[in-house]
Amino acid sequence: MTRVSVKHRIDYRYDHKVLLSPHRFRLAPQRDTQAIIEGYRFVLRPANRLYWQHDVYGNKMARADFDEKTDFMSVEVTLEIELTSFNPFDVLVDDESQYFPFLYPSIVKNALLPYLQILDRSSALTAFVGCAEKFHGETLSFLVQLNQHVCNYLLYVQRLEPGVQSCEMTLRTRTGSCRDSAWLMVQVLRRLGLASRFVSGYLIQLGTTSGDSIELHAWAEVFIPGASWIGLDTTSGLFTSEGHIPLAIGPGPEQVALVEGLTEPCSSTMTYQFELTNH
Repeated sequence: MTRVSVKHRIDYRYDHKVLLSPHRFRLAPQRDTQAIIEGYRFVLRPANRLYWQHDVYGNKMARADFDEKTDFMSVEVTLEIELTSFNPFDVLVDDESQYFPFLYPSIVKNALLPYLQILDRSSALTAFVGCAEKFHGETLSFLVQLNQHVCNYLLYVQRLEPGVQSCEMTLRTRTGSCRDSAWLMVQVLRRLGLASRFVSGYLIQLGTTSGDSIELHAWAEVFIPGASWIGLDTTSGLFTSEGHIPLAIGPGPEQVALVEGLTEPCSSTMTYQFELTNH
């Protein structure tokens, strides 16, 4: 068991005073986290009226309304987290789902329909899925093989452009950011008949060769009856761990934006910083 403190700050600067539309912030850990959240603080400036809500996917979020023009906006999140290691394979998969391929019971499939929608039908993805179909056998072993296959196929790059690449672009270039490979995995799983969703959150890594670190990260989750949602980190090729702290979960990247809102026309800059303290 390890206790850590996290401070995450985001600063926006505008070249003149502007009106801000209502903004939504998905910067609170979700209930699905394996970590224990012992403390949470959210501070937003300038002056605003803040409302805590849940979106249609169950993500906890803050909505802020601003009354006056401003030339800045700053967000600061502080977390106290207890990390306890766990075994992601210590799950009880339902008998009917022990081996892949399998079919969801109809009542389960109906509930999972938003996470089964295939949005990419490119020939490149079809060919990639065809190669992945050679993996079979015990369901958890199949997921291990598939996750490692996606990880090994792609070269990770830190891509600063907004948005997510198409699966075709990711496969053609064999490169992508964490969100690009996660979205590829989501679509691969759906083509294989497995419900999957996209997750955005924090990744805390302790005791690595480069020291302790925290960063924003993206990964995929797949629904296996009995085991529920299993996290697949396509950047590392591993199942998710206690260091994966989900902030927003949805069918696709467009539903899990951590900050949403508009301003009047202006030039703007955005900077962010993390502080991680290992107690």
